[in-house]
Amino acid sequence: MSDQAQSLRQMASSLDKYRLPPRNRQAKIITITSGKGGVGKSNFTLNFALALQSFGRKVLVFDADIGMANIDVLMGANSQYNLLHLLKREKSIDEIIQTGVGGLPYIAGGSGLSELFTLSDNDLNYFAEEVEKMAADMDYILFDTGAGLSKENLKFITSADECLVVTTPEPTSLTDAYALIKVVSGLQKDTVFKIIVNRADNDNEARQVADKIALVAKRFLEIEIPLLGHISDDTHVMQAVKRQVPFMVAFPGCAASRDVLNLAHRFAAMPQIPQSGALSGIKGFMQKWLRRSVH
Repeated sequence: MSDQAQSLRQMASSLDKYRLPPRNRQAKIITITSGKGGVGKSNFTLNFALALQSFGRKVLVFDADIGMANIDVLMGANSQYNLLHLLKREKSIDEIIQTGVGGLPYIAGGSGLSELFTLSDNDLNYFAEEVEKMAADMDYILFDTGAGLSKENLKFITSADECLVVTTPEPTSLTDAYALIKVVSGLQKDTVFKIIVNRADNDNEARQVADKIALVAKRFLEIEIPLLGHISDDTHVMQAVKRQVPFMVAFPGCAASRDVLNLAHRFAAMPQIPQSGALSGIKGFMQKWLRRSVH
């Protein structure tokens, strides 16, 4: 495992010839979602986090997939604590943050997520204060949301700084991804989207897939949705899932790992443009999330 981690760092170092901007002063909140299940969203989230971490960024993964939380499963971990322990005030935020493969910090979701949406104002404020404490030392907090258009997912997406939408080239996945973007855009017009195409045969197919969504979104929603990158349809990915080891660690030299590293480097290298008059970072996220009503 240590040799594989070293290989990952060496791959990241080879990309670092392109200078990265200074680290953020505050954590950037990213939701990662999909229009339908089964597109590899959680697996992408985990490996994307590891790739960002390999470039020296501090990343926390928050498993926000209600009912289907599985970030720990993908790492072969048995989480001792989850969000429910924090909400019941049995543990502090520091105590429920667990360490996964590669030293990646994460918060397991579990049953606590459903209770998060029925808390009193006092308990919600306590939760917000605890999350703000934790975010002070992070560059990115990645919320791995559920697939689809539940009210809970929509609250996370519309409150975050940015939303990465994972799709595959399959027509149903494309249709559902656009449907999600359409609903979110109707609720929050200035939501920032980027597309990730998973299981693409090549770069050309990924661009064709992303262009289909981008053209329709531009025409009917009047929003720009760029392609952030793609992950190759690589047999090593499923082998890693079966072994419960992230493919970035199990097979650092495979095509999917190289793709995620390139994608993460491109993301980390993007200039951080503050939104004029807008709340951002973890404080902005919590304020918007606490007061947002989704019908």
